[in-house]
Amino acid sequence: MINLEVWKSLQQSFTPKGVTLIAVSKTKPASDIQDLYNAGQRDFGENYVQELVEKQAILPSDINWHFIGHLQSNKVKYIAPFVHLIHAVDNAKLLNEINKQALKNNRIIDVLLQYYIADEETKFGMDKAEIKELVSNKVALTNVRICGLMGMATNTDDLNKVRSEFARLHAFLLELKANYFANNPEFNKCSMGMSGDYELAIAEGSNMVRIGSLLFGNRVYPA
Repeated sequence: MINLEVWKSLQQSFTPKGVTLIAVSKTKPASDIQDLYNAGQRDFGENYVQELVEKQAILPSDINWHFIGHLQSNKVKYIAPFVHLIHAVDNAKLLNEINKQALKNNRIIDVLLQYYIADEETKFGMDKAEIKELVSNKVALTNVRICGLMGMATNTDDLNKVRSEFARLHAFLLELKANYFANNPEFNKCSMGMSGDYELAIAEGSNMVRIGSLLFGNRVYPA
């Protein structure tokens, strides 16, 4: 069951700040998404390709679907016809495949580059050098639009560490904007912050947060 009061409170807080709320609906039934859609939510985030494809087919066509999980190159083709924004582009091979599939679908697909800021080996992402090399060669990507950065902070109770990681991501975003995307107004998205740390993320420059459990409750994964 969704928590509409929390959703209303977050929307009232985020809207004046220009922050986009992405409702992370992975593992949740389409009926929950429909209920939140009926309340006015349009941006939803999914982590699994098959689940996203199944939900997209039965839910309203004007939903903005965000793919926020680790994406394998061989699965891009399934979401290329409709995905609104791919958040976690973590290597050049994946970016080239997105461009290839976007061309096949006669689309421009918006993407974010995942910057590795966490002190955890289990998280994905690129370092500064890898991202700079990638954006230096972006001219050939005719059907991909790089719109900013995404990152995930370390899962820790040390709030100063989390804050510093978010600050580092935002600072790098500004550096890239100045040096590579000065003439690209669409390069302005800073996707960081989830249910447990979104306030810190917004304070450090996030304008796109991914909220799941606060809206939908804790997830129950199949055994």
